[in-house]
Amino acid sequence: MRRHNKTLITAALPYANGQIHVGHLAGAYLPADIYHRYLLSKGDDSLFICGSDEYGIAITIKAEEAKRTPQEQVDHFHEINKKLFERMGIDFSHYSRTTLKHHAERTQQIFKEHLKNGWIEKKTIHQLYSPIEGRFLADRYVLGTCPKCGYHEARGDECTKCGASFEATDLLHPVSKMTKMPLELKETEHYFFRFDLFKERLKEWLETKSFKPSTMNFSRQYIEDLKPRCITRDLDWGVPLPIEGTKGKVLYVWYDAPIGYISATYDKNPQLVNDYWLDPKTRYVQFVGKDNTTFHSVLFPAMLMGQNTLYKLVDDLVVNEFLNLKGEKFSKSSGNSLDLEAMLKWISPDQLRFYLSLIAPEHQDCDFSFEDLVVRVNSELVGKLGNFIHRTLSFVQSRLGCVPLIKALEEEDKTFLKQIQTLLDEGAAHYENFSIKKATETLLEMAQLCNRYFDHQKPWSLVKEPSKADRLETILAVCIKAVQFLLAQMQPILPFATKEAWGFLGLSNTPSRNMATALEIKELRAPSPLFQKLELEIKEGKVSESSLSCNLDSLKNATILHPLETQSPMIEFADFEKIDLRVADVLDCIIVPKSDKLLQFTLDVGGSKRVILSGIRHFVADPASLIGKKVAIVANLKPRKMMGIESHGMILSVVENGTFEMLSFEKAPSGGKIS
Repeated sequence: MRRHNKTLITAALPYANGQIHVGHLAGAYLPADIYHRYLLSKGDDSLFICGSDEYGIAITIKAEEAKRTPQEQVDHFHEINKKLFERMGIDFSHYSRTTLKHHAERTQQIFKEHLKNGWIEKKTIHQLYSPIEGRFLADRYVLGTCPKCGYHEARGDECTKCGASFEATDLLHPVSKMTKMPLELKETEHYFFRFDLFKERLKEWLETKSFKPSTMNFSRQYIEDLKPRCITRDLDWGVPLPIEGTKGKVLYVWYDAPIGYISATYDKNPQLVNDYWLDPKTRYVQFVGKDNTTFHSVLFPAMLMGQNTLYKLVDDLVVNEFLNLKGEKFSKSSGNSLDLEAMLKWISPDQLRFYLSLIAPEHQDCDFSFEDLVVRVNSELVGKLGNFIHRTLSFVQSRLGCVPLIKALEEEDKTFLKQIQTLLDEGAAHYENFSIKKATETLLEMAQLCNRYFDHQKPWSLVKEPSKADRLETILAVCIKAVQFLLAQMQPILPFATKEAWGFLGLSNTPSRNMATALEIKELRAPSPLFQKLELEIKEGKVSESSLSCNLDSLKNATILHPLETQSPMIEFADFEKIDLRVADVLDCIIVPKSDKLLQFTLDVGGSKRVILSGIRHFVADPASLIGKKVAIVANLKPRKMMGIESHGMILSVVENGTFEMLSFEKAPSGGKIS
């Protein structure tokens, strides 16, 4: 396994013109945070840098709409986003901003070096100017008639009807998006960075990298088409151009933003620039969404190559795909987004971190679904992971009352501990390879293995036999050790629950990954459930469109509602008395071959064996995990043949709007009548 003593991590600077949303988290910030936390958990030196991107014409226009100055606009959203990141447990080493004085100074210094070294040239060009607004307009603030298909509301960069791409100056009858008034072409002087002169250096450098194939292919193609790119704008809001006689011109926001990684490090501590950015032994890992690929795989590296200070170039560029909502990319501007602050009124940060990790769009676009979120959280986070930790600690507290000790390990104990150690090692490898999805899946596999061990050992039976007290204590001690393994793997993903769980084990701080599994637990405190089940308010059987918008108040503290008139008809008590409900012990549970839905249960019902088929396969990841459970059955249901197997009864469970839970018992005797 690779080990790096010093790692610099950066995540794309969020634009301070609105609140971050769930799509932003999934694309860059959560993966970066999990990797940072993993490095820290194994004792590495990791510096995680980010901050607000605060310049550009979009800021000035939105500020005008909100009746704020540009500075007030970015101050407002910088604080909002900083607090949202903190609530989500995003553990930046430092969160800075690009309106700080030293950011402008460093950006201007880099520009001067580019200019002196011959990488910048001045050109006279024509741009669209709004006489009424008294300013040149960027592409996104221009509308007009498409020169290809004649669509009269084409944008300044593309036609949303025919898909054609073009320059804003190609539009027919261009108007301001804000005022709808005509624009005119006006001459202006601007400065261009000669990216085309870096083609060969970029090609050679890129071939030394092992980015994802999609990132490599996209970047290679982009390098082939490199042209000089404008890096200035006629605007008051931005880093001023450091050339005499250029008042009213600023550096284009995309040029100054990546320099923000360096200035933010300086903001944390000037010495850290030397320790990380100027040390060739530093490993530099950058996390971005795929719409930011070229800025970080081509343009920013060329900018660093073109100046005199030997700043560190990115070693690993982790590019994630889009998280979609209703089949479309998360987008604040289009209204297709989930307000993070509203989400956190309904779901805990760890629950949201878990779900986003489990569906992480690492290699392809993924869809966010409320129904899927509820199923995954309830069945896997609560039902598997939280269940094992709570059932183990609760059982020890109630039945033993002290920290259990290993008396003598049997072969099955050794096998179990070896298996969970192997999974922990696999989990570490997934973190190393930036796959939080696989790391989360491994965590669930560990939890599943732990529950299977607990159920197979049946400590609830051993507690009744004084002669087996040593065996019981050994099993419980092994389960406590398994909890420690789970906490080691879950810490980067679920930091809040991990800290709480270590508190149950008598620790106030989260230990390192290696120490987590080696610690000898000396104290146990009363546990409480780490995670709560989620409930959705669903009207007329489906999530309303408003529930999927930014306003999520309808999801807060809700239950699944159905009008009484849709329930089954009322029955007499005599009808109920005809149903024979019994407790049954699960002896075996297997998948029915060639069936997508059925599980085959072999049950002990008061000394009598019977087979029952149940259509719950979709909700049970590991059928063997149900062995040993005491379940409720309808014992007098007429036999029914399915897939060539005769089923003698029905197992009772709840499968309703994203939730699944079997009705089960702990002490009830096999064959006991339920009334």
